Amino acid sequence: MGGATFPTHVKLSPPPDKKIKVAILNGVECEPYLTADHRLMLEYSEDIIKGFAIIMKVLGVKRGIIGIENNKKDAIDLMREKVKKENGMEVAVLPVKYPQGAEKQLIKATLNREVPSGGLPMDVGVVVQNVGTAKAIYDAVAYRKPLTHRVVTVTGSGIKDPKNVLVPIGTSFHDIVNYCGGLTDKAAKIIMGGPMMGISQPNLNVPVVKGTSGILILEDKQSHLPAEKSCISCGRCVVVCPIHLLPTTLQILVNNERYEDADRLHIMDCIECGSCSYICPANRYLIHSIRHGKRQILALRKKAG
Repeated sequence: MGGATFPTHVKLSPPPDKKIKVAILNGVECEPYLTADHRLMLEYSEDIIKGFAIIMKVLGVKRGIIGIENNKKDAIDLMREKVKKENGMEVAVLPVKYPQGAEKQLIKATLNREVPSGGLPMDVGVVVQNVGTAKAIYDAVAYRKPLTHRVVTVTGSGIKDPKNVLVPIGTSFHDIVNYCGGLTDKAAKIIMGGPMMGISQPNLNVPVVKGTSGILILEDKQSHLPAEKSCISCGRCVVVCPIHLLPTTLQILVNNERYEDADRLHIMDCIECGSCSYICPANRYLIHSIRHGKRQILALRKKAG
C-alpha cells in the first residue's frame, strides 16, 4: 500500500540469512498535498496497531517503530496512546523533510542505518511497511477480508471540494472527482499520486489501483513546464539528492547514450524523488532523463540475459 507497491508477502518472507531485528511502520507521508495516511491513522489507529503487531509476530521481531513527521500532532498523540498497551512498540517523531517517506531515508532517520547500494532494508535487519498495509493485514487476518478499498486524497487547486475518500479499488477518477464537486474552470493537469513522484494521467477515465494514494488536479499556472536552460554548475541538485548521486552528470551520460557509465555511477539507486528537478534553477529535466536511463539499462540487462 506504499508508494512503491512492493509485495507485502515478499517483505514478510525474508531469506533465512537475513535476520530481521526491527520493523518500521511508515506513517511519514512527506509528499506535499497527500494526507491519506494521516487520515487513516486518525480513523483506524486501533486496526493499524493490531496489524503492526501481526507484522512483528510474523517477522519474529521484538522492536517496532512507527515513524510520523511532527506536523501530524493529532496522529502522534493518538498513536502514542495506543502503543502504551503494546510490548516493544514506539512512536518516532521526525522532522518534516522530503523525501523521508522513502524507506531507505526512513531507516536512516529512525535507526541511523544506511541500506547499501543495490540492497534492500532487510540487508540491515529492517523491514518497512506502510500504515495502510498494516490496516489491510489486520482486515485480512481478523476478518478474512481481501483488499477491496483504499483511502485516496483528492486535492489540488483544480478540484472544487478537496477531501480524503475511502473508495473501492477500480473506481474511476471521473466518479471520484464528481463526488468531490467536479473540476474548476482552470483545471489543467491530472496526477496520480503527489506532485513530486506522481504520474501524469491523460484523462479521468483511469481506475484507482492499490497504489493510488492521491488524485491531484492542478491549474495551468502550477503545471506549466518551463523550457530547459543550460546547466550553470551550481551543484544544488547534488546537495539535495538523498542518495548522494550526481544528477547532472547522469543526465549528460544518458543523453549521450552512455548507459554503462551511468550504471557505474549508480543511476539505478535513484529513488526518483524529483528533488533535483525541483531545485534546479536552469529547469533541467533531470528526473526525466534519469528515468529514461534506468529503463534503457534494464532493457540492456534483460537483453544480455
